[in-house]
Amino acid sequence: MAIRYGCFFSYAHGRYELMNRFKNALSDAIRCYLEPYFDNENELFIDTEQLGGGDDIDRRIARAMCESVAMIMIYTPKYESHPYTRREFAAMQLLEAERSQWYELPSRLIIPVIMTRHPDRLPAQIAESAMYVDFSNFTMATGDMMANPDFLPDLKKIVDRIAMHYEYQKKHMPASHNCNQFVLPDVPPAWRDIPDTTFPKI
Repeated sequence: MAIRYGCFFSYAHGRYELMNRFKNALSDAIRCYLEPYFDNENELFIDTEQLGGGDDIDRRIARAMCESVAMIMIYTPKYESHPYTRREFAAMQLLEAERSQWYELPSRLIIPVIMTRHPDRLPAQIAESAMYVDFSNFTMATGDMMANPDFLPDLKKIVDRIAMHYEYQKKHMPASHNCNQFVLPDVPPAWRDIPDTTFPKI
């Protein structure tokens, strides 16, 4: 298997402009700054761009994740409430465990990018991560992300991490590795307890 994508984008789909604009702004910025590091690979895999109507979605997603160097997860409270995005997160954890057998991982392969914070607290999956970036100050009034000094330092962290793992994986990936064998795991449990919304009994 050869590396095909620099990064897999994992995110909850949105119907309105803010979520879509954030995803597009972030993807444009990552592509811009990641391109110089790659040979002929695509910088990103984004399902809305690369999946067709007749595709076996689970199979294509699993293969694309396996062919990606790392994963950017765009965190919103909606992300953790969706079974499929939690499934993608769990899938990349499996790939991370596999790749840790190839080389000593200098950092995690899942890069959390916070778009919107949970009103309670971040889930442990992010809060306990060694590195996440907080872009929750992004609004409809925000200008071009890739040229905005508020975002540039964190964009550099993201790009540097992907580029580093790209070099490690090119060097250490077994020649026999076959992404056709990778499948998505079952849907994992919810990331936090579901609150009891029933009224107290008197």
